[in-house]
Amino acid sequence: MHSSEASGDHRSITILLADDDEDDRVLTAGALRRARMLNDIRFVVDGEDLMHYLYGEGAYAEGGTPAPRPGLILLDLNMPKLDGREALAKIKGDPSLRRIPIVVLTTSKAQEDIVRTYDLGVNSFISKPVTFDELAAAMETLACYWFDLAELPVDGDDGDR
Repeated sequence: MHSSEASGDHRSITILLADDDEDDRVLTAGALRRARMLNDIRFVVDGEDLMHYLYGEGAYAEGGTPAPRPGLILLDLNMPKLDGREALAKIKGDPSLRRIPIVVLTTSKAQEDIVRTYDLGVNSFISKPVTFDELAAAMETLACYWFDLAELPVDGDDGDR
């Protein structure tokens, strides 16, 4: 049973996908759906847009596009304006955001990126598979782990949005 199939618990969460490549956003969302992920999937196009979303600023401010707090962020590293590494450092450095699980989903396989993102507090690092079938299989495994096996924090009344 994946995420939104679970009734009323914390597994019915919003997934926020931060990726500047529209094709990658479409493919990843399709792979999540193929993995029977029925969660609300939201998209941001760069690191700056990600931070605006998380803080409810700009287009996500009151009266703009609703910005539900994500229960999981899928983060590309190579984005314009504010790259994924910088966004990761800001998120993990902010007590109101740092408990949001972040999975890096990137084309990079560089050991330096893997080490640096773990040092910054990433929860997992996945190199984007080459084919759609491989991506779908990776999203199925991700769904199984993050939504069926792992315990995720539930927002409390400690100032979190």
